[in-house]
Amino acid sequence: MTVPGLASDSGAGVERISVAPDGTQGDGDSAGATITTDGRRIAFSSSAKNLTPSNPGTSATVFVRDQRTSQTRLMSTNAAQIQPPVISGDGQYVALWGLRFRDTKVFLSQVSSGSTISINCSGLSCSQPSLSADGRYIAHVATFTRPPSRQRIEVRDWNADTTQIVAEFGHPVSARPSISGDGRFVAYQDGLAEDVFVWDRTDDTSSGPIEGPSKAATLVQISKDGSKVVYLSGSDTYVHDESSGTDQLVPNVRGVAIDPTGRYLLYAPHDTNGPSLMLRDLETGTDEIVSNQLATAGTDSVSAAGRDVVFHSTADDIVPGDTNGKSDVFIRRFY
Repeated sequence: MTVPGLASDSGAGVERISVAPDGTQGDGDSAGATITTDGRRIAFSSSAKNLTPSNPGTSATVFVRDQRTSQTRLMSTNAAQIQPPVISGDGQYVALWGLRFRDTKVFLSQVSSGSTISINCSGLSCSQPSLSADGRYIAHVATFTRPPSRQRIEVRDWNADTTQIVAEFGHPVSARPSISGDGRFVAYQDGLAEDVFVWDRTDDTSSGPIEGPSKAATLVQISKDGSKVVYLSGSDTYVHDESSGTDQLVPNVRGVAIDPTGRYLLYAPHDTNGPSLMLRDLETGTDEIVSNQLATAGTDSVSAAGRDVVFHSTADDIVPGDTNGKSDVFIRRFY
């Protein structure tokens, strides 16, 4: 399928990756994809039972697809109601979170071995993990449900068995973190105040709100190099430059993700008459179409230099032979 604005190199194009080992389409819904910095590995959740031979057929499971070998690996956990996973920039670890007994927990799985550990959390529930590039540092939300209900942003160094408190809120409203690749910076939002801050691990201080006093902001994510923070305000998207303190406005769109270098912004136009996902080069201002069909993506869905974008869609005309009537995961390569 030819897409206007798509690079014409032989490596460019779109491919469905939620497939069985023999290339058969998945027999369940797949979504929530994240990609490594080099674009080699993609983690996603799926209810499909035929993606790997060893899948026990649970309602939602996490898989890792290796694009170099075209092999898919099942990541196991004893949690239920699995939420979209997060893969480390080097592709060695996947953070999972879901319900275990009555509380939400975060788990860390090693891709090569499939071994899984539970991440220590100070609250009764732990959620919304964000991984550093090597998977050593995990930023997450700790929730305390016993009165008074409150939330805390923490960074867990599971290698050193230490935890740092980034911020604590006296309310349970929409806190969420995003960590830089080296684990030094954590962008986070205070959902009640509608403010976005950036914490620096080296001196244990927070700066912000980065959007200033006149805007109500919602965090999207920090780039892996720590140079840019994407946030939403009203109907617009802003890309905050940490070194200069200035904001680049991308009007009338919803920012979805930013690539590890901070140069390429994945966004969804509010105008539903055109493409559903676009990729903007923030230096040149040029746009590329990711999907003309209705599609959805999340944070950490763009590889370095904007080469690859992963997304999911129920559309049946993105690739030939899509007849399963399910949500599938796709990768768009631009070169």
